Amino acid sequence: MNIRQAKNDIENTVRLYLKKDELGEYKIPVVRQRPVFLLGAPGIGKTAIMEQIAQELGIGLVSYSMTHHTRQSALGLPFISHREYEGMKFDVSEYTMSEIIASIYEVMEKSGMKEGILFLDEINCVSETLAPSMLQFLQYKVFGRHRVPEGWIIVTAGNPPEYNKSVREFDVVTMDRLKVLEVEADYKAWREYARQKGLHPAILNFLELKKEYFYKIETTVNGRSYVTARGWEDLSDILSLYEEEGLKGDEALVGQYIRNERVVKEFTAYYDLFNKYKKEYQTEEILAGTAQEQTFERARIAPFDERLSLLGMLTDKIISEIREDMETSDYLVELLKSLKAFKAAVEKDTVGEEEGRMTASRMLENLMQGRRKQMEAARMGGSLSEREKRRGRRILRFLEEGKRQLVLEGASQGDKAFALLKGMFEEKAGELKEATKRTGMRLENLFGFVENAFVEGTASGNEMLILVTELTVNNDSARFISQFGSPAYERHNRELMLSERQNGLQEEIAGLDLEGSLS
Repeated sequence: MNIRQAKNDIENTVRLYLKKDELGEYKIPVVRQRPVFLLGAPGIGKTAIMEQIAQELGIGLVSYSMTHHTRQSALGLPFISHREYEGMKFDVSEYTMSEIIASIYEVMEKSGMKEGILFLDEINCVSETLAPSMLQFLQYKVFGRHRVPEGWIIVTAGNPPEYNKSVREFDVVTMDRLKVLEVEADYKAWREYARQKGLHPAILNFLELKKEYFYKIETTVNGRSYVTARGWEDLSDILSLYEEEGLKGDEALVGQYIRNERVVKEFTAYYDLFNKYKKEYQTEEILAGTAQEQTFERARIAPFDERLSLLGMLTDKIISEIREDMETSDYLVELLKSLKAFKAAVEKDTVGEEEGRMTASRMLENLMQGRRKQMEAARMGGSLSEREKRRGRRILRFLEEGKRQLVLEGASQGDKAFALLKGMFEEKAGELKEATKRTGMRLENLFGFVENAFVEGTASGNEMLILVTELTVNNDSARFISQFGSPAYERHNRELMLSERQNGLQEEIAGLDLEGSLS
């Protein structure tokens, strides 16, 4: 299976393991809840999907790489306990709580999450001294004398022996107690994730042309060479930062993340060409609707790989703007909840009119403290995504600015304080309205360019199909179009669906062999 299928399978497994009956007991007893064993090549995204699952299910996540653990850190340190049985005194060996088990309790205490996932990576690469205890853990969910708390599902991961010399193969008895998922590198599944994550368009376009370079591990005369999904994602981050700082990404930089000489040379050459197209085609003018005729003419006669690169740049730019608009929209929706809570508090209490009444500033401070605690709990539980973190920080920034304005304006009275915050909110909402209007116009200009430069007013070209597909599968653009509309998208999407239906009917008719049946 691919990594997307594995994610869905694990998410369903965790959800079902946590399902309870009417008496509050788990429907699948803890003793029958097999740990999941995710077996796959390195760098295909096993760790990343665990974070996504925890965030989507709203449960805790504790992650450990078992190669970093000794027997003492995993099991706990030994100590002597004094006991007495039937009048006789004995010294008994005990163990302190395992660092791993203790981490679960710490997360539960600080986050308030009583259920979660314990994710142990590289489970089949543990040290020789820890191996017997690890097998016991997989069978009985116990480290030393301490059991994994109920409500915490065990998910493990490891590499096949051909990728790691340190791998210890589990025996049949152990494997028979695990739920084993074998995962293979799959470009299509990763590409969907990469688009949502906003990876560098040069990387996505290059891999669209060279899919065989997405994941590649081989042994050469110079040793092991490898290209992994993790390498491409990390390269994307550093390339974007290099561009922000005006630095040039070269072969030396690419080679630090992509460990295959041929792929490094080909990608670096493509990246230089990509930047050349970016400069020569003036993508900003295309999206602004002011592109010159010579730009259209060059696109019409360009080879397919150049067209694909140009379309990738344009699509990435418009989706980035859409993503920013949708993040702002989500932020304002969440902020509105805080303002409603402030209004309810104002209506409940006559703010500042009598001694002992709570001031408006104090009410805002309480809201901010609640937001910080909520974010910290999610962070401690491992379920705070980067997007949620940015949203929370923007809300805190708004409330802090609101508090400052209340002091400057002397607005301690409830109605006046709420009116000031409401005005600030409406200003932000107005800015979003203008931004989405501008983005919508730029999206229409993109469709107009593709129509005139690539498919001459029809929806049958590959470029139009790629554009419509990208906008459809990307979560932010799909939400943007649903919420704010896009006449060009609706038109071309309808035409493409009709075209696909016609092609399907023709294939069905051809399969009927009507001529043979009538003769």
